[in-house]
Amino acid sequence: MVIAHLSDTHIDDGDRSIERTAAVMRYLENLPYDLDAILITGDIADHGSPAEYELARELFVSRHPVLMCPGNHDDRAAFREHLLGEAPSTTPINQSLRAGDAVVALCDSSVPGKDEGLLEEATTAWLADLLARTPSTTPVLVGFHHPPALLHEPFIDGIRQFGAERVAALADRHDNIVAFLSGHAHTAAVTTFAGRPLLVAPGVVSTLRLPWEDRAHPKDIVHLDQPPALAFHVLDDMRLTTHYRNVV
Repeated sequence: MVIAHLSDTHIDDGDRSIERTAAVMRYLENLPYDLDAILITGDIADHGSPAEYELARELFVSRHPVLMCPGNHDDRAAFREHLLGEAPSTTPINQSLRAGDAVVALCDSSVPGKDEGLLEEATTAWLADLLARTPSTTPVLVGFHHPPALLHEPFIDGIRQFGAERVAALADRHDNIVAFLSGHAHTAAVTTFAGRPLLVAPGVVSTLRLPWEDRAHPKDIVHLDQPPALAFHVLDDMRLTTHYRNVV
């Protein structure tokens, strides 16, 4: 099973974000292999406007199944109405997909009006119910926008996912959670959370400058000249392998 994982397209009314997102989607469409899913872990839009989601809906048309969750730049009501084609609502946007022999759960870690993340009680209850209904022999991938672990970049760590002990408790009860997936950090990163791999997708719109890299100004935390990138997750039974690719 092969899943493409991209994040942080930050689509706005400028050509740059649109062209970079289109390049990634074109690359995926031109693959000689049918992917089991494309996951997009948040910050779809830059300002959460209806027009940005209308653009995103056009850009994300694919022959592969596509599953998305919001990030801190997204607006739940506009996301629902203009991207998903559902009635507008400010309740969490949680989605799941049966992909090959596995289940993928994308949880809404956005907190309206804030940059940091948190899974609301309704979301943890939704995830707990999904896990309870999934056979223990079925691999599960759990994704959200905000990483729930430190990545050792002060700005990103200050707006990570908080209150993650509830998700960790679910992982303790469900051995079939293979890995956690996130975005938000605009960097390809790998660490652990709750005894599982935590795999962070690189940013499509920009790439994080790490603290030990050159920064002309303290707030100069992203590269704008690096190519857009994505991750491929390959699941073989309960073993996950991840490859990162630049799209040029």
